[in-house]
Amino acid sequence: MSAGRFDDHPFIRACRCQPHDRVPVWFMRQAGRSLPEYRAIRGEGTILDAIADPDLSTEITLQPVRRYGVDAAILYSDIVVPAHAVGFGLTVTPGVGPEVEHPFRSAADLDRLRPLDPEADTPYVLETVRQLVTELDVPLIGFAGAPFTVASYLIEGRPSRDYANTKRLMFTDETLWHALMERLADMAITSLRSQIDNGASAIQLFDSWAGALSPPQYERYVLPHSSRVLAGVADTGVPRIHFGVTTGELLELIRDAGADVVGVDWRVPLDRARARVGDEVALQGNLDPTMVLAGVDAALEGTRDVLARNAGHPGHVFNLGHGVMPAVDPDVLSAVVEVVHREGTVN
Repeated sequence: MSAGRFDDHPFIRACRCQPHDRVPVWFMRQAGRSLPEYRAIRGEGTILDAIADPDLSTEITLQPVRRYGVDAAILYSDIVVPAHAVGFGLTVTPGVGPEVEHPFRSAADLDRLRPLDPEADTPYVLETVRQLVTELDVPLIGFAGAPFTVASYLIEGRPSRDYANTKRLMFTDETLWHALMERLADMAITSLRSQIDNGASAIQLFDSWAGALSPPQYERYVLPHSSRVLAGVADTGVPRIHFGVTTGELLELIRDAGADVVGVDWRVPLDRARARVGDEVALQGNLDPTMVLAGVDAALEGTRDVLARNAGHPGHVFNLGHGVMPAVDPDVLSAVVEVVHREGTVN
């Protein structure tokens, strides 16, 4: 398998560090609350309700592609969908995020993480992917949560600032920790492969909260499992993106996990990130999302700085350093796309 009809698309070629004619651009959280058309159709309930409606999820995924002219769509879904689908007891509370009524605490909780069967457990995700593939004229990015980040939600029971319970389990019961991570890695591989089998042209592994770890902690407790996820879809031939926040000290290890593209948040200038990871992998990023919130002048100044720091390297996918903020003016993002497409040259 491969990216198929999009093999020559600038986004796919940039992911592979291959020559192409312009810097491609998409935005994490490009679909969502910043778009008035999203707010008009989203409806009530949690994001899990919307994800379970393929027609609605398809339309939400398409909205930013139509508005901005970005070079890739990302599936409207959530990293906790597989854990929710197998019945772990997880929901996503509006205004809070993922919450678990009975967090993971002991080996007995492993039984609550049975193997994922995408056809039976997440058929709505697969239908959304199939619908999108028939409608899109740009590549579709599928995704999954990396084992550490998903584990942090299951253990903490809700979003956390210090991940104290997660780290406590890591440090006090390493055998159980690795057993949990293996379950979550299996789930991620199965989910990603099901998205690719139904037409996704690339995938992103979100390890959003890995930046809470020191490099030695990451290398010992996390790297083997993220590596296994990325290796588990390598034979498909689709580009693999690996992203986390506050991961400047982990960039070399994230590269070593095996992705084709390393996502960089806004805290590390892109040229310094390139020096750390080398020229053989692509970089994705990394405009500070608050520069977009600050208005068009700040956003375009930051955009041009990111492009200048890339210095024409073919392995660059322009993105924000994290997700689009809800209060952003969509017209500012449109201006960013226009500048990237007009001024983002490739050597």
